[in-house]
Amino acid sequence: MAGFLDRAKEQAQRGLTQGKQKLDEVQAQRAGADLLKRLGAAYYAERHGSGSPEATQQALQALDSHVAANGDAFLRS
Repeated sequence: MAGFLDRAKEQAQRGLTQGKQKLDEVQAQRAGADLLKRLGAAYYAERHGSGSPEATQQALQALDSHVAANGDAFLRS
C-alpha cells in the first residue's frame, strides 16, 4: 500500500510541476505580447508626432530583455 501512495504522490507532484511550468509559459507569452503591443504603440506615436524616439527605444529594450530571458515563442503564437 505504501508503494502505491508513493507513486500517487510522485504523479501528483509531477502534475503540479508541469502545471506550474505551463502557467509560467503562458504568463511569459502574455507579458511578451504586452511588450510588443507597447512597442507598436510607441512607434506609432513617434511616427505621428506625439511620441519620442526615447520612448520607442525604451519599449524596444524592454522587449529585447524579455526575449533574452524567455525566448521569442510569443512572436509565433
